[in-house]
Amino acid sequence: MYVLDNPVLQRELLVNLRTKRAFLLLLGYQVLLAAVVVFAWPQETRLDLSGKPEQAQRLVNLFFLGQYLLASLMAPSFAAAAITGEKERKTYESLLASPLRPSAIVIGKLFASLAHLAVLIFSSLPIVMLCIPLGGVSIYELLTAYLALIMSVTAFGMISIACSSFFQRTSSSLVVSYLLILPFALIGVLFWQATAGAGAYRLGVTLTVLPALCGAIVVSLFVQTARRLTHPPDLGSEGKEVVDLDQEAQQAVGLVIQPDQFPDKLFAPAPRKDLLPDGANPVYSKEIHSEIFSHGTLMVRLVIQVSILLALPIMAVCLYIKPEYAAWYISYVVFFNLLVGPVYSASTVTSERERQTLDLLLTTTLTPWQILWGKLVAGLRISSVLTLFLLWPLVLAVPLVDHYWARLPAVGLFVLIVLLTCLTTAIVAMFFSLIFRKATTSLMNSYLVLATLFIAPLAVGYFSETFFPQSQARDDLQWLRVTSPIAAAFDIPFQPTKASRARRSWDQEDAPAASSSQSVWLRPCVFAGLTVLVNIGLLVAMIWLFHMRWRVS
Repeated sequence: MYVLDNPVLQRELLVNLRTKRAFLLLLGYQVLLAAVVVFAWPQETRLDLSGKPEQAQRLVNLFFLGQYLLASLMAPSFAAAAITGEKERKTYESLLASPLRPSAIVIGKLFASLAHLAVLIFSSLPIVMLCIPLGGVSIYELLTAYLALIMSVTAFGMISIACSSFFQRTSSSLVVSYLLILPFALIGVLFWQATAGAGAYRLGVTLTVLPALCGAIVVSLFVQTARRLTHPPDLGSEGKEVVDLDQEAQQAVGLVIQPDQFPDKLFAPAPRKDLLPDGANPVYSKEIHSEIFSHGTLMVRLVIQVSILLALPIMAVCLYIKPEYAAWYISYVVFFNLLVGPVYSASTVTSERERQTLDLLLTTTLTPWQILWGKLVAGLRISSVLTLFLLWPLVLAVPLVDHYWARLPAVGLFVLIVLLTCLTTAIVAMFFSLIFRKATTSLMNSYLVLATLFIAPLAVGYFSETFFPQSQARDDLQWLRVTSPIAAAFDIPFQPTKASRARRSWDQEDAPAASSSQSVWLRPCVFAGLTVLVNIGLLVAMIWLFHMRWRVS
């Protein structure tokens, strides 16, 4: 009943592995990894394998790290909805009332979530085997790398399953899973890069420390999740659609949100107890006062605590100890908004469809523009306030650290980049909320598009700098970075001149200093202008979609 005869595992495998998404994901995953190997393959007609093929080692390391990051990012997408999906489909009580033990349910959900990732990981073995004839990498190093990948993904999947048991919505489980997993993934990448020249030490840690760490995470979370399913505190999918915030605050552990006090009322105002004034937007009032926090504030409380805990060491080093690295902290703030921003906007319209109230909303006297800006501003308000909580240390550092005094325009651009990122994540998520019918689908597509705009150009730039340092195409590909706020933050000339030149290796070394300075100021400005145009275009498209839906109604 645990593995071979587990009905939960059998059902999940039949449903998930036979979908079109499964085949398309496998195809895209293999094409991406194969493209990395093809484009990074040595261009020499004859290869001298007698020496140390450092290029082959870089290729294998890049292949493995890319696969590690992709698998780490995909693990929550498969596992974070394992139990929340049952709650959303109203089958949670039926599952718990079945003869299956809670531990068997957790095992079935975990194995089913990891099965798809296992197919992706093992299907990449033929591609990486092509790199072995280049030399410099042994079969034992590849097996060690895949062992580390499998153990890490198993731990990440268990973290997502545990988060799924605590929340009512998949979006909340997904965001908290990413916030918990990404620091571990980053530590893994840094460790693998730092031990590139110490194969024996890396092998020893992978075979001793990593299994113990991943095993402790999996076992402890497995026991906790099974215990929670044995005595579930969230039974009643029909009767607990709305959470009493006052009762939740009394039972909360750690941070408590008080809607009547500053600054909590900026993003979580108390429910309205009086009538709306004349001219007020009822859609905005409903969204900000009741709809967004109708399932409780557990997710936002965890997000605030985890984000601040992670921000403290980054803030201390990048803003105060070494302020020339302020762009790294801005990148952290941007990445936080990338995770949190779409959550509050990706379900604004899909939730109306799921409740079958969209047609009723469109038959009211409200115009499409009132509905649109009411929902958009409500989600934007929460995500931007949570993001600005992380940005205020930069503003505080301006009068405290003299490094910022002569660079106030750069600080202003940092703030502008974060604000534009908040606007972009909210608008993109709401645009997909108009197109798709399920909130989970809308959220995942928002993450995919935003990651393509924000992170993919950085990966392409790193790949071109690593394998084509002297190619003209490298300089042309760098202009893809204008879609990324992270790249725009690093393009701002905030470091000392010597360090800035060392870091920006993609600038022409023989170009005049004035031309280089204009270039680094130009790219952030191009990013700002392009972002504004894209947001305006999406707003116009959403208004048009609302009007077309209005006419059909």
